[in-house]
Amino acid sequence: MELLIRGEKIEVTKAIQDYAKEKLSRINKYIGDSEKVKASVVVNVKGHNQKVEVTIPLKNVILRAEETRDDLYAAIDVVVDKLERQIRKNKTKIQSKKMKEKLSKDFMIDAIEKIEDDKEEENKIVKRKTVEVKPMSEEEAILQMELLEHQFYIFKDSETNKVAVVYKRKEGNYGIIESE
Repeated sequence: MELLIRGEKIEVTKAIQDYAKEKLSRINKYIGDSEKVKASVVVNVKGHNQKVEVTIPLKNVILRAEETRDDLYAAIDVVVDKLERQIRKNKTKIQSKKMKEKLSKDFMIDAIEKIEDDKEEENKIVKRKTVEVKPMSEEEAILQMELLEHQFYIFKDSETNKVAVVYKRKEGNYGIIESE
């Protein structure tokens, strides 16, 4: 896997690059055609905190994890653990016949099958809800979300007439996901 490492407000030293490459090489055993994969690693400094974001775009899925810690190397360790946990957690979904055909180019199915089942929890849909998607502006959607004290809100953008989701980001700002 080729790593594209860049730093924001920090110079990425050879030691940081080598450590990130060594740790992220653990993911290679799960990824098919790992030589063709380009992973993006962003290292960011905010005050005393070091933030590491890793994005691995595959053909059919995107693996992504981020972590903020006081220690940059600890943040890298945790990010790699999170990526492995994502693969492990979704092992049963990846192994299903339908997904196996689709994801066989992205993942080394045999390597995933060898992962030991350490009390895997199966995700279940426990509630289904129907919502009325009303036309409104982005500002109205944010207000509605805040009034309901939700983390996201589905609405129809009155300007574009597209269904969209507004959500609260970790740092307190908002994000919008729009449908095509």
